[in-house]
Amino acid sequence: MAYYGSPMLVDDLIFKPKHSLIDQSLHSTMGATTTNGDGFGIGWYGEGPEPAIYKNVSPAWNDANLHEIARQVRTPLLFAHIRAATGTAVQRSNCHPFRWGRWLWMHNGMINGFHEMKRDLMLQVEPSIFADMEGSTDSEMLFFLALSFGLTDDPIRAVERAVGLVEKVASDHGIPHPVQMTVATANGESVWAFRYSSEGKSRSLFFSTDVTRLRELYPDNPVLLNAGDETRLVVSEPLGDLPGAWNEVPESSAGIVRPGVDELIPFRPVA
Repeated sequence: MAYYGSPMLVDDLIFKPKHSLIDQSLHSTMGATTTNGDGFGIGWYGEGPEPAIYKNVSPAWNDANLHEIARQVRTPLLFAHIRAATGTAVQRSNCHPFRWGRWLWMHNGMINGFHEMKRDLMLQVEPSIFADMEGSTDSEMLFFLALSFGLTDDPIRAVERAVGLVEKVASDHGIPHPVQMTVATANGESVWAFRYSSEGKSRSLFFSTDVTRLRELYPDNPVLLNAGDETRLVVSEPLGDLPGAWNEVPESSAGIVRPGVDELIPFRPVA
């Protein structure tokens, strides 16, 4: 889940919604697995120059410290992720979101054949940032490939190049349909979200309807009355069942959430 808007209490975002992220960790209805208990993480922007992160390998529903933090932290930009391990170790460094400087990154999906391709992909990471990789996941590798291809300057182009590289290396290894992803990344000012898979059957991804429109539909809803006009959520599964509140991100698309007008454009990997 990615939240962007007026400062909001983390508790209101990850615990209180009807189908909250915590509920999804136990009862996911659209994910690859129903229960996601191999760790979790949150990342948020506050007073410091870099975002803060809190990650743990325990299930999100059973972490008392997460409850304590959520009741006290208020932020205008939050990333929250629950993990189901796909062949890599259950350890803190493998939990999302990943951080590099002011950038956060989280990924839902997998790189098929990552074990066979790992060395080839590692050699494409920019040497000056290679040592900053802490974990062993395909998700963090994709992040550092995007950084190597210019994520901080042109996020969409960088992710297109990173995904194109993975597909090229997979082709060289005879691996079909290597990429399955929904990705979110942020720099504290904007959020970029991506939905793509090599076989055209991507994991689910939704974005919330413009708050001013929702207030017209539900003028008495207290949550909408308190939300700022720039408020936007990007989620793997809708957090509630309010009709008209959620929109599916089209297949092979990239979206930008930022002050003013948001944007949704086609996503095309570049070999």
